[in-house]
Amino acid sequence: MDNQAIKQSTASNGLVDILETVLDKGVVIAGDIQVNIADVELLTIKIRLMVASVDKAKEIGMDWWETDPHYSSKGLRIQEIQEENEELHNRIKQLEENSANPNNNESST
Repeated sequence: MDNQAIKQSTASNGLVDILETVLDKGVVIAGDIQVNIADVELLTIKIRLMVASVDKAKEIGMDWWETDPHYSSKGLRIQEIQEENEELHNRIKQLEENSANPNNNESST
């Protein structure tokens, strides 16, 4: 029984080491699935999977979860700011058009 416990412990430590390496370095798995009938492409699915620690992901510039409104209140605020920014741009454009054509706003006398 002691021999079996040692084997399980060694296997467990090996798995922990592998997981630690994967999270530290990161692993990318990529593949494409294509459905064709009579040489006509009907569907293409591109699959990209990355497994890494949060720190490693941030280090390589992947931090989408921080700005996605579905995952972060910060992301929701960014979305609100973008909508407000778009609304302000539209108002400025309208004001510029009105100031370029001042006769459009005046009534004929």
